[in-house]
Amino acid sequence: MKIVLLPVLLLASSAAIAAPPAGFDARVEALRQQAGVPGMAVAIVEDGQTVLAKGYGVRRLGAPEKVDADTIFMTGSTGKAFTTAALATLVDAGKIDWDDKVVDRLPGFQMYDPWVTREMTIRDLLVHRSGLGLGEGDLLFVPRSSLSRAEAVRRLRYLKPVTSFRSGFAYDNVLYMVAGQLIEAVTGQRWEDYVREHILLPVGMTDSTTENVKRFAIADRAYPHARTSEAVRGLGPQAMLDERDALGDDAAPAGGLAISANDMAKWLAVQLGRGKLPGGGRLFSEAAHDEMWKPEIPQPISPMPDSLKATEPTFDNYAFGWEVRDYHGAKLVWHSGAVLGFKSIVVLIPDKRVGFAFEINSEDGELITGLMYELIDHYLGRPFTDWPARFSAYKKQRLADALKIVQTKAAAPAKIGPSLSLDRYAGTYQDPWYGQIVVSKGPTGLSVDFRSTPRMSGPLVHWQYDSFLLRFTDPTIEPAYLTFGLDADGHVSQITMKPVSPLADFSYDYQDLLFSPVGKPDQLAN
Repeated sequence: MKIVLLPVLLLASSAAIAAPPAGFDARVEALRQQAGVPGMAVAIVEDGQTVLAKGYGVRRLGAPEKVDADTIFMTGSTGKAFTTAALATLVDAGKIDWDDKVVDRLPGFQMYDPWVTREMTIRDLLVHRSGLGLGEGDLLFVPRSSLSRAEAVRRLRYLKPVTSFRSGFAYDNVLYMVAGQLIEAVTGQRWEDYVREHILLPVGMTDSTTENVKRFAIADRAYPHARTSEAVRGLGPQAMLDERDALGDDAAPAGGLAISANDMAKWLAVQLGRGKLPGGGRLFSEAAHDEMWKPEIPQPISPMPDSLKATEPTFDNYAFGWEVRDYHGAKLVWHSGAVLGFKSIVVLIPDKRVGFAFEINSEDGELITGLMYELIDHYLGRPFTDWPARFSAYKKQRLADALKIVQTKAAAPAKIGPSLSLDRYAGTYQDPWYGQIVVSKGPTGLSVDFRSTPRMSGPLVHWQYDSFLLRFTDPTIEPAYLTFGLDADGHVSQITMKPVSPLADFSYDYQDLLFSPVGKPDQLAN
């Protein structure tokens, strides 16, 4: 069966399964169409039983193949919980401890600060308190990469911290790549193979996959889509993206799994069962489960507008690949996920023994965030609120505000510069952690090529002073301002960057780059 939709059952405990809201199936489909989302998958588990596992819409625009309960979607950072579960199996086996020093388990591991290198534990890898900035280093794999995971991990030693170690929360992906390398160092198996053999197969997740080469071979897969034709990403018509760019294999431990609704339901059941496998035995111990759900570090709480104020938590903490927060007196264990062209949300309400997940093959996250709160309200017995409509209105306003900012900047740059003739900006420049870019002077002006990222290049159009607007040849890559810094002799001494859009995803961490000239003759002469 491709669709699982079970009736209300009476369990041995005599507790009746609550079942999804009346008409929920039709509502999901109507909202999907209204939002313009090509395809969607939903899984709901109540008290260990799958009560809904279904697909909606199509796998890709312009093609007739429907999404079903076995269609795999890229699930982004919801996959961090799988990496921590893999580590939990190693803790249970006595091969590692959560508080082992990383450098003792992964020879060659190095952070920017030698003291942090010595002191960082496996626990530290998982809870975003390393001192790195938000998304720092993500350009090692966004929007794509030619680097191996080992090489990406080696380059972390050049990422400068923005805060002191363990002093605060800033979400990152790169340290989950380290966790993946650590698993390989301890077991001799690639993260992909270990997670498949020790997590997916024991749980019975036979549709899902941990690596792109296998995902591309599965016919029943969703394709990525986004709105990228306007000045701000999220506006304009939906279009299919290149599926090779959803996520590079180097970053897979941070969120590289592709999972179907049927398989996600099995994962939800294991989580709600605190590690118990449906056929008997355990995936991980009770002690490991408690560690993975234990709040480790508080997250800053962003104020919500009045229309969404009821969704604002009073506490929000990060655990091991899970967020733990409150909602009107209930404890939520959850995580969202996003890669280019896909979004997902996984939610557990432990006290109600309920879990659910949404997956979409587009970037219209307001739909699934709204449905998330709609389902939570249902299971908590709260009054109905049209959260999808409220989140949709909120996003539309944010997009409109961002577009106004971008258009205002574009309309009125200072008509000054550039300081140098264009050929004097040309050259090879290097950032310590990213690698090299090449600025070239051609018949139509300057262009730039990012050497660690295939197909990431484009023309530089003068904006103001010594700043240029970089709109990549690939329109799905966030545009950037690129600024040349000059020394006292009028030579280029550095290049800095920043996103054009105020809503650019944090993984486009252009602001963390600092390029210096590589072997320019006129520089060396001085």
